[in-house]
Amino acid sequence: MSCGQIILDYGLRSIGIGAQLLPRGEFSLCHQFTLIGSGLIWNIYFAVLALATGFFAATGLALAKSARARWLRKPAEWFIFLFRGSPLFIQFFLAYEMLVLLPRGGFDIFGMTVATSWLTKAWAGALIVLFLNTAAYSAEIFYGALMAVPKGDIEAADAYGMTGWKKFRWVIWPTMLRLAWPSYTNEAIFLFHATTLVFFSGFPSFQQKGDALYYAKFFADKTFNPFVPYPIAAFYFVLLTLSLIGLFGWVNRRLNRHLPGARPRLRIRPQIIR
Repeated sequence: MSCGQIILDYGLRSIGIGAQLLPRGEFSLCHQFTLIGSGLIWNIYFAVLALATGFFAATGLALAKSARARWLRKPAEWFIFLFRGSPLFIQFFLAYEMLVLLPRGGFDIFGMTVATSWLTKAWAGALIVLFLNTAAYSAEIFYGALMAVPKGDIEAADAYGMTGWKKFRWVIWPTMLRLAWPSYTNEAIFLFHATTLVFFSGFPSFQQKGDALYYAKFFADKTFNPFVPYPIAAFYFVLLTLSLIGLFGWVNRRLNRHLPGARPRLRIRPQIIR
C-alpha cells in the first residue's frame, strides 16, 4: 500500500472518516505519521475551543476579582484558587466521577427531557474541564495585568470624558491585553500540551477513535518500540507549539504596533536606480 493511499484511508480516521479498522501486521512510518497526525485533530479541537471560550471567561473572572463588591469578588477568588491549586489530572478524574453520577435518562425541565449522557464523553466532559482550568489560570494572568494598568491611562480616559464600558473597551482592556499577552502565550502552550492528559483521564474517546497519544500507544504496544511513535507525537506537538508562538507573536505585534520601539515590519525595497 502506497503512502498516499494510507493517508486517504487513515488521515481522518480519528473523526470517523476513512478506514474503520486499524492496520494489522504492517506498521510503516507512514502509518504512524498518518494515524498520530489524525489523532492530533482531537488535541487541536480541545485546545482551540478551550482557549476560545476560556479567554472570555477569564476576562470576566479578572474583572470580578478586581470588583469592590464582596459577593462578586469572593466567588471569583475561590474559583481561581480551586482550579489553580489542584492538579489538572485530578480535576479530570473528579469531573468524570461527578458526571457519571448524573441520571442516565437526563432531567425533565418544563416537560422536556435534557440528556446528560453526552457529558461523560471526552469531546464534551474533558473539554469542560480544560475550559475551567484555563479560565482560572488565564484569569489570574489578566487580573495581574489589570492591576498593572498605568493610572495615567485611566486618568487620561477620565479627562476625555470616557466612562463605563467605553473606557474599558478603548483604554483598560487593550492595555491589559498588551501587558498580559506574553504570559498568556505560555498558558496557551501549556494548554495544548495538557490535552494529552485527556487520554489518561478516563473519559471515553469518540467511537474508540482517540487523540495523538492514543495512536502513539497503539503503535508502541504493537511494535514493542516506543522510540518511534512517541517522538513522532512529540514532533507534531513541537510543530503546533511553533505555530502557536508565531500566531501569538503576530497578535502581540498588532497589540503593540503603535508603541515606540516596536519591531518594524520587514520591507524589501530593491534599489534599482542609484
